[in-house]
Amino acid sequence: MEAASAMKRREFLGVIGGTAMAWPVVARAQRPEPMRRIGVLVGLSENDPEMKERLAGFRQGLEKLGWSEGSNVRIDYRFAPAGAQAHLLARELVALHPDVILVQSTPATAALKPETSTIPIVFAGVADPIGSGFVASLSRPGGNLTGLLQYEEGITGKWLGMLKEIAPNLTRAALLANPSTAAFDYFLRSAKTLAPSLAIEVVPMPIENANDIERSIESFAREPNGGLVLPPDTTTVIHRDVIITLAARHRLPAVYAIRVFVAAGGLMFYGTDFVELYRQAASYVDRILRGAKAADLPVQLPTKFETVVNLKTAKALSLTVPQVLLVAADEVIE
Repeated sequence: MEAASAMKRREFLGVIGGTAMAWPVVARAQRPEPMRRIGVLVGLSENDPEMKERLAGFRQGLEKLGWSEGSNVRIDYRFAPAGAQAHLLARELVALHPDVILVQSTPATAALKPETSTIPIVFAGVADPIGSGFVASLSRPGGNLTGLLQYEEGITGKWLGMLKEIAPNLTRAALLANPSTAAFDYFLRSAKTLAPSLAIEVVPMPIENANDIERSIESFAREPNGGLVLPPDTTTVIHRDVIITLAARHRLPAVYAIRVFVAAGGLMFYGTDFVELYRQAASYVDRILRGAKAADLPVQLPTKFETVVNLKTAKALSLTVPQVLLVAADEVIE
């Protein structure tokens, strides 16, 4: 009887001991993943509808890859409209020691680069990363920056060609952007090289603010047969309503590199889908969070382009949209 009792006690203690040994294993298995941290520095305001859509696309891209804001990843946002306080905000983000930083616009990237050589940086919306000194080459960035190229410079030929198609008498095209917030020279060089084949004179129109925009467009419009080309630029995006109003007032056909202009009443858009660009940026952020190095991730080139034409605006400008342009359009706004 005592032997049986001793056996039961040993079995009981064995079960307890086995269970106790298993507890740390279970605890380790159930321990939550560490919260990862992403910094975001962008060149538009927090309340800008365009910026809200882009960041929503970025979060959607992250969620598809298993990252949920507030669950296993924290995102710290900083907004520097047209580069305002970009250096201060870049310093703030770096001080938070994020695992990776997403940055948008050339001036924001330029402000961020000198602040860290160790934190990986993924840029979206940069047109000339080599000329700006962000990467050594597109195929082998070589440092802590990589990302998605906004546009190759040759796209200016497409923009000029669209203006000539919709306004065959056009002989002058103003390239309007802020050199401090856009790759102005990058696009200007290309435009001047390609314009002669279309019998177009390219007129540089550097601006800094709304007053510059109004003064420059009014001066340009005093001579006939002109049109506007707007490469990607956070300054012009911020003042898009002013530009669209002036283009309508002076009856200037215009082609825009960002879709939001045409949605707001501009004439034509040809370029990339920026919301999709931010979804793609999420894939590089994901790869870095999982151990990839920015130096080994080649800069991605844009592959998908869209054409949008605003027929209502064309009619207001007394322009007939050629059939070839309508057929090529992905969207026609009536």
